[in-house]
Amino acid sequence: MNEHAAAQAPVRSLDARYYTDPAIFEAERKGLLARTWQFAGHASQVEKPGDYFTFEIAGESLFCIHGKDGEIRAFYNVCQHRAHQLVQGEGNAKLLVCPYHSWSYELTGALRSGPNVTSVPGFDRSSICLTPVRIENFHGFLFANLDPDAEPMDTWFPGARAELADFVPQIDALKPLEWVEVPERCNWKVSIENYSECYHCPINHPTFATGVIKPETYDIQPQGHCLRHTTECANLDRMSYPIDLSANAHAGDYSSWFLWPMFSFQVYPGNILNTYHWRAVDADNVVVWRGWYTVGGADSEIVRRLAIQDRGTTVEEDIHLVESVHRGLKSRGYRPGPLVLDPKCGVNSEHSILSLQRWMREAVDG
Repeated sequence: MNEHAAAQAPVRSLDARYYTDPAIFEAERKGLLARTWQFAGHASQVEKPGDYFTFEIAGESLFCIHGKDGEIRAFYNVCQHRAHQLVQGEGNAKLLVCPYHSWSYELTGALRSGPNVTSVPGFDRSSICLTPVRIENFHGFLFANLDPDAEPMDTWFPGARAELADFVPQIDALKPLEWVEVPERCNWKVSIENYSECYHCPINHPTFATGVIKPETYDIQPQGHCLRHTTECANLDRMSYPIDLSANAHAGDYSSWFLWPMFSFQVYPGNILNTYHWRAVDADNVVVWRGWYTVGGADSEIVRRLAIQDRGTTVEEDIHLVESVHRGLKSRGYRPGPLVLDPKCGVNSEHSILSLQRWMREAVDG
């Protein structure tokens, strides 16, 4: 092949092993997932001093807690004495007391006391504290990062914080209305790739493509380590739920901010926020948590109806797609095909997958 032909050779998708090899998943768990910003929970779960909840990142048990000073902190869920886990689930505590030997910690993580510790020569209580974890509050959404030297979220995802406030003016007053758990029998990257292109939408998502958006206006562009989805809403007479275009500048817009590697904010026309949170189980399974939010968590017939419509159409349609792709990736007959990279971008182009697969390859190969 001459140099010109090689330069024009199409970019091919990732080899199947990136999705199917358990060793690659383990490398991602120990590397990528431990050094990127991962969704922990919502600030409304820890509204009062002492409120806490547990969560998991990269196989580590962690917890968030609201301190008496008003600060929300995160720690590894492990006692510094003999390694028993401190808390389970969610609750409220004036002190963190280990169930094993009753060593107790302040809500700041500092050791308070332990039975008979004063009898230990040279015991220095001030030198013992829970191991902290980086935590950021992103419009009420709490993200944690196991890498103490990680760049802040605004560096990873430039512009996303301000843009979300423009598209969802009430975002700081939102609370979860419901979270829906959607198991998918596929690798987490298969599910995220499917989310990150709309090349398949007109064929596979008729309700979404005709009753929510105008596919011909759909585009996805990288923005730091964020993939920004933009499109217009369907004509009002075709919308599947009512919206008030006069409410604000973005009432008629759809947009999405996928935050690499496992979370997305999605704003439907009418400034309705929902989220995707991918939780990788193993190389062959992922759970997608779909969140829906309203001001103060108040019930909303429109949001409930939209959630039901979304679950019965787009979500169900995607489950079949991603599970079929994962089965296909295990076929000896599969050879990675070329990505459709249209210089004009748009809905019929996979330029967003090019960015996504570059991040995926870098996470494994460096």
